[in-house]
Amino acid sequence: MSDTQVRLDELDRRIVAALQVDGRASWRRIAGVLGEPERTIARRGTRLLRSGIVVVTGMSRSGDPMLLRIGCAQGMVRTVVRALAQRADTTFVYALTGTLDCIAEVITSRLDAVLLDELPATPGLVSCSTHPVLRYFRTVHQWQPGLLTDAEVAELREFESVTASPPREGVGDSREDRLILQALAEDGRRTHEDLGHIAGISEATARRRVERLRQSGRVLVRAVVEPDALGLPVEAVLWIRTRPAQVEATGQALLRSPLVRYAAATTGEYQVCADVTVPDRAALYEFVTAGQWLSGVRSVEPFIVVSARKRSGVQRPSQA
Repeated sequence: MSDTQVRLDELDRRIVAALQVDGRASWRRIAGVLGEPERTIARRGTRLLRSGIVVVTGMSRSGDPMLLRIGCAQGMVRTVVRALAQRADTTFVYALTGTLDCIAEVITSRLDAVLLDELPATPGLVSCSTHPVLRYFRTVHQWQPGLLTDAEVAELREFESVTASPPREGVGDSREDRLILQALAEDGRRTHEDLGHIAGISEATARRRVERLRQSGRVLVRAVVEPDALGLPVEAVLWIRTRPAQVEATGQALLRSPLVRYAAATTGEYQVCADVTVPDRAALYEFVTAGQWLSGVRSVEPFIVVSARKRSGVQRPSQA
């Protein structure tokens, strides 16, 4: 359950949805797709960004992803969540209800050091099971909350979504690329002129490098927003058991719902993990008991999100 109280009107939400498709889309392009005056879109979009309700970030992909199921000492959940969120290799960190205190996703190429040394040294962490991601069905960077039509999404999308495929070798390895990636992580809407100045290259070269980084999947640029602001205040992480032959079918079935923000096949006792956002608990009950995706599922273990300290690599400044 999100702890934000922000509510956006319909046009605000559609602007956010457009930025979720392409965080670097110009206000003119968004206005044309949404059928609204550019001046209105620019004013509202700028207000959303300046308020911090929406953050556009460029998230770099490097390493192997894994999910962490974490138990904490009594009274130490906030401490553990904060420590995990401060790690550069975590993409999301949530505090949860139930027997599981926290879930986090880590993307790293230093698996041994992270699992054997760093995580056990986290103050307040008492248990941690690791579940490497074998396949993404949907990442949060691909999630669309159903606020735009398929035609609008297609018109806005400049680069195809990349999920399971690793970035091409050599892409993002140069000094200039690393500087651009760092700058985009801080502000995904930095102009090519700014990026060129930061990286010490021309604006035209910066434009080409950004396009190459995005096309390769080395960086994913999109808007990060609390689901509550989009009218979806109840969020839950589902750990799903299914037969091995049903994993793919279950993942594909989950994709049919715009309520599913994230779905991945994992190792361990659970075969699929999903993140869903819904308008209320009644809708969550219906999703986990009557959804068509349940065919072939053996069991579902839902945990409601109490607080999201980090989303898509962006830390929240609150006490969460």
